[in-house]
Amino acid sequence: MWQVMMSNLAPRDRQGAYIRPVTQFHNRISTDGTHPPADDRYHLYVGMSCPWAHRTLVVRALKGLEDVISISIVTPVPESGGWVFNQPEQGCQTLAELYQLSQPDYSGRSTVPILWDKQTKQIVNNESAEIIVMLNSELNQFAKHPELDLYPLELRSQIDHFNEKIYETVNNGVYRCGFAQTQSAYEQACRELFTTLDELDKILETNRYLCGDRLTLADVRLFTTLFRFDIAYYGLFKCNQRRIQDYRYLGAYLRDIYQIVGVAATCDLESVKRDYYGNLFPLNPGGFIPLGPDVTNLLTPHNRHLLSINN
Repeated sequence: MWQVMMSNLAPRDRQGAYIRPVTQFHNRISTDGTHPPADDRYHLYVGMSCPWAHRTLVVRALKGLEDVISISIVTPVPESGGWVFNQPEQGCQTLAELYQLSQPDYSGRSTVPILWDKQTKQIVNNESAEIIVMLNSELNQFAKHPELDLYPLELRSQIDHFNEKIYETVNNGVYRCGFAQTQSAYEQACRELFTTLDELDKILETNRYLCGDRLTLADVRLFTTLFRFDIAYYGLFKCNQRRIQDYRYLGAYLRDIYQIVGVAATCDLESVKRDYYGNLFPLNPGGFIPLGPDVTNLLTPHNRHLLSINN
């Protein structure tokens, strides 16, 4: 029974390792395309517990796009295994219906985030890595902080290097641990995860952020996983060799980003606990939601700014 439930929740290869399905909408906001830059034309559909959707909320806040891009929050329902609206959107009750509205022959997974064009009533993109690049650069004329560039040209190769490594072993690595269906697949994913976390902790001993003194999209992509780590991945996904707060530099780095103006407002602790522990039945059959952890430590001083001064 567990194998059947897990096969529906998490596709696997022959070795029992989790395989994340690919996203299918990859259009862009661009001046020469069908989705041009505009104020109040685009909308984000997000789930507050989802780390991939959380990326888009962080960049939206950092760039000051809250008045430019509206949002709707969806909630997972374990009975159907999908996301639903608290009230109908575009005549739809579920996210799957919204996908069908945009593309009637769509048969893939209905995931968040979604970047939606309110004028054409189409999904522009459902790949978080691509959405945050667009939010960083394509709506600057409407942003409160157009001067902030989270993907500067001179750092792109370094950012891309971090993104590739962190995606495989950390962002998706925690899911490879939690959704592994054999002991060997779990152990391999867990070792790779903590090898990378150890390496990042060493880098952050001398660098305030991954690429130096500048916050970049690589930091945003890492942050949303780190925020959930001690809350959900450490226990539920069996990533329990070490907590993020136990890392001297990685823990302070998490606090540093959390305390940037606007970021904490995108972090919903209760949704993370409710959705992970309450909806992933094969991993937590009782559905009991833990009382902890206490995340007030995220507000303690980090002193990471001293690295920038000393460097």
